[in-house]
Amino acid sequence: MKRISGIEAHCAFDKEVDVVDLVPHPRNPNKHDDKQIALLAKIIGNQGWRNPIVVSERSGFIVAGHGRLGAAKVLNVEKVPVDLQAFTNEAEEYAHLIADNRIAELAEASKDELAGLIKELEGKIDLDLTGFDAPSLAELFGEEEGSWSRLLKLVRLKS
Repeated sequence: MKRISGIEAHCAFDKEVDVVDLVPHPRNPNKHDDKQIALLAKIIGNQGWRNPIVVSERSGFIVAGHGRLGAAKVLNVEKVPVDLQAFTNEAEEYAHLIADNRIAELAEASKDELAGLIKELEGKIDLDLTGFDAPSLAELFGEEEGSWSRLLKLVRLKS
């Protein structure tokens, strides 16, 4: 398994790039708050790189992976995996920049399937590694915010 700055890379990528050399896209409409970046850093620190940062060969800007760049900075790593993508023109690059996040937003999670998966993972991993914390699970299931144990009881009832 390839390691980049001490973190396993489980994804295909074109090259390793110094974090300081990466340039966020100035037109990126998506903003990542500190909580989201910290969670992503925790996931990458525990599971390794599952997706590279995508950089446009045309402009040199990041077109996918701004959050991963933020996580890399939190993890204080020197290099990250980068996938270089060729775009014919600016419009094509912008379309990818927007679609990369928008397509995932359009997915609708099955609460029953999610509850079943959470139940399976209980006690096997830190559930934060799923991207859900107790407040977001409570919101998803339409419950008041509570502890993991209370939410897991709710998950057991729903699955």
